[in-house]
Amino acid sequence: MIASLQMYKRPELTDAHAHFWSLISHNLIELGITAPMELNQGKEVMEVWMDPDLVLSQTCGMPYRKFLHEKVNMVGTPIYDLEGCPPGYYQSCIVVRKNETGSDLSELCHKRFAFNEETSQSGYAAPLTHAARKGLQLLNRAKSGSHRCSAKMIVDGKADFGALDALSWKLIQQYDAFASELRVLEVTEPVTPGLPYITSLKYDSELVFTAIETAIHNLSQSDRDALCIKGILKIPVSDYLKVPDF
Repeated sequence: MIASLQMYKRPELTDAHAHFWSLISHNLIELGITAPMELNQGKEVMEVWMDPDLVLSQTCGMPYRKFLHEKVNMVGTPIYDLEGCPPGYYQSCIVVRKNETGSDLSELCHKRFAFNEETSQSGYAAPLTHAARKGLQLLNRAKSGSHRCSAKMIVDGKADFGALDALSWKLIQQYDAFASELRVLEVTEPVTPGLPYITSLKYDSELVFTAIETAIHNLSQSDRDALCIKGILKIPVSDYLKVPDF
């Protein structure tokens, strides 16, 4: 069995994630679901998501709809403290260097676009969809490996703009000094369901949902603030599957 919460993993959040999982795992055991004592935060994420003994993980919307939705049970969607986003939904922030003179994506679309992964909703599919709706293409691309690395590439002049999911950008602003050298150029519409919690097909997703909901309620205010988490809700699977692909 395995549990992993790597989507917003940062050294500064290690303790908060550990406290969160301690409460979740206790609740799962109380509900009759055996759970590991600690999170596995180092294993390759697709391997985690496909593990038949997966107790809990969090995935991105794009791999969920493309690869996972028939192979795992969706548990629910966390409600993060994100200004301008409905509960359970989020948006991508298109960021540039602070001294960038362009004021619109049309002025930058030919320049180098940093993205984290081709399987990322917020870093790849959402900005490409956003650009396409404006009649634009982002063809000059540079893969970074993570939202934080995309931001750093822009600061270092290795890319000109990039898309970060709203929570990643919030955490970068909080913990990374280089964030002061960036600014938001545009944001995508906040109509994309957030990163869902999943469990394997062998586990009862209703029980896992209850374990998480209770854990969030019992989490200390300082840990809730650190994780920017306010609650959990259920968004229909169909809402995830209808998000455009790229």
